[in-house]
Amino acid sequence: MITFRRSLILIIPVAVFILAGFQFQSSAQKPPKPPTRTIRRDEPAEPPVDNEWTSEMRPIIEYYVADRASLQRSYPVASSPARRERFRKFYSDALERIQKLDFDSMSQEGKVDYILFRSHLEHELRQLDIEAKQMAEIAPLVPFSKTIIDFEESRRRMEPIDSAKAAATLNNLKKQIEDTRRSVEAGLRGGDNPDAIKVKKTVAFRAVNAINSLRGNLRNWYTFHNGYDPVFTWWNEEPYKAFDEALTAYATFINERLLGLRTSTPAGQTGQQAGGQRPGGGGAQGAAQAGGGGFQRPAAAQARPGDTSDIIGDPIGREALLSELQSEMIPYTPEELIEIANKEMAWCENEMKKASRDLGYGDDWKKALEHVKNHYVEPGKQPEMIRDLALEAIKFVDDHDLVTVPQLARDTWRMEMMTPERQLVSPFFLGGETILVSFPTNTMSHEQKMMSMRGNNIDFARATVFHELIPGHHLQGFMTARYRPYRALFGTPFWTEGNALYWELLFWDLNFPRTPENRIGMLFWRMHRCARIIFSLSFHLEKMTPQECIDFLVNRVGHERDNATAEVRRSFDGSYGPLYQIAYLIGGLQQYSLHHDLVDSGKMTNRQFNDALLKENRIPIEMIRAILTNQKLTRDYKTNWRFYSGL
Repeated sequence: MITFRRSLILIIPVAVFILAGFQFQSSAQKPPKPPTRTIRRDEPAEPPVDNEWTSEMRPIIEYYVADRASLQRSYPVASSPARRERFRKFYSDALERIQKLDFDSMSQEGKVDYILFRSHLEHELRQLDIEAKQMAEIAPLVPFSKTIIDFEESRRRMEPIDSAKAAATLNNLKKQIEDTRRSVEAGLRGGDNPDAIKVKKTVAFRAVNAINSLRGNLRNWYTFHNGYDPVFTWWNEEPYKAFDEALTAYATFINERLLGLRTSTPAGQTGQQAGGQRPGGGGAQGAAQAGGGGFQRPAAAQARPGDTSDIIGDPIGREALLSELQSEMIPYTPEELIEIANKEMAWCENEMKKASRDLGYGDDWKKALEHVKNHYVEPGKQPEMIRDLALEAIKFVDDHDLVTVPQLARDTWRMEMMTPERQLVSPFFLGGETILVSFPTNTMSHEQKMMSMRGNNIDFARATVFHELIPGHHLQGFMTARYRPYRALFGTPFWTEGNALYWELLFWDLNFPRTPENRIGMLFWRMHRCARIIFSLSFHLEKMTPQECIDFLVNRVGHERDNATAEVRRSFDGSYGPLYQIAYLIGGLQQYSLHHDLVDSGKMTNRQFNDALLKENRIPIEMIRAILTNQKLTRDYKTNWRFYSGL
């Protein structure tokens, strides 16, 4: 019976792929057909028809995703060299298999999925090399890691355990921690001590995260045997407890002496996943979460009002940035992207001056911005305001016939209030099916309350509620769950955040801002997205410190300082990939450029174009362009779309 079931598992996906092959021969190179009939705005989204937009790669991708999930569960130790090598073989084998497929006979959808899949595998292989380099950098601070990894991987292989030997090993590991700590202290004193350990602050930050992860691995190993094996417990109860306490104290020591952090985060905490409800994906961090090499970026320490010492981050350098950009199909260098951001920032400042003049402040747009910041609702009225703004945006979409909004999508968005603790990392709204509203509570100081109200004023909110709900993140999630969900593997923030930002650009062109205050609200966020590109790339190029990033947001964009601090903390706390913050404006400009080519030229209507963006799912925009324009594709296709004309 077991053999029969295994045979079915192997036969079924192959059969599906063969059947798909008969279908694509007759449909190769046919462009997708946009909807021809008029669609009522309130009707449900049409379910996809099985024989339309069929991709020969879909069964292969779905099978791969299932296999990868099995490997993730079987290799849970994030920093394990064995895990990296197993995934290296897995990715290499998958890449070798697809290279044998008949690419030229595929449909356009199949070719796009082939290129996306090939790019994904190549990126994951590059990430394994980057992760190995990162682990080598922290090795002097965690010499005990191999032994802990061996413990847990031996348990996973269900090998018998020598309890007395394990106890002796734990005792020796405790001594190894003490020796390492003395070497670190020697490095702090300076001099030419050959045993001294000296590392950069960012490397120490990464090491703390690794130590906390290793503590979790060791705990899994211990609790598996403890109590169930009386001999194991007799030998190991005290040595394990002593070593675990030593690990905790050592992590605290690094936090305080190398990083200068006050430690109040519970021992073992491995991540401050305080990011928004954005769908994940993209970048090195997204790959790690998805099960690439498994290395997790360091997490921030406990955030405190008015304190910036916890913001350290982990700059990845230019080479890794180029790898990430290649994976996201962005054919620009980091320096070129900063230049784009500066050009867009200059445009925003010019428009700010126009709105400022309309309000009577001349060219001093920061005075006009202060005027807008003080336009907020009284405590308790924020949910009502958000509801009204959401309904206004939906009506605007309907009145301009911009995109299909199924009735169920209209009926299922919800609202919750954000906790004061989370506002220290996310000072503004977060969205998806549920919009999280940031507004002060009674527990905040007077200064914090004022910063929160001013930073979430009426005009700022009017420029972002639709970004979070409809036609933004909520509608995205609704549609991508129903159309081509297998493409979630290729999810990118340049689609997710870029699409929500694209709506801001389109709404501006359609005169959504009715007053000078409305315009300033929209321009503030556009400047904010320009600033994100400048400060995040500069940080990863090691040209700006976190404090300089905060000052840049305050002085150049006009942020409240606490809000700027929270924004920088959010950018570098490890819960987002290194390109996430640039993806808003750059992804938005990609979709805006494609809109110009297809809608402004009359080839598609707004509704046809915007529906198509949603139904192709969260893939790099260059590949959506290839589908909508029926672009000629080759097996070794590389990104080449220079979508920004200003350079």
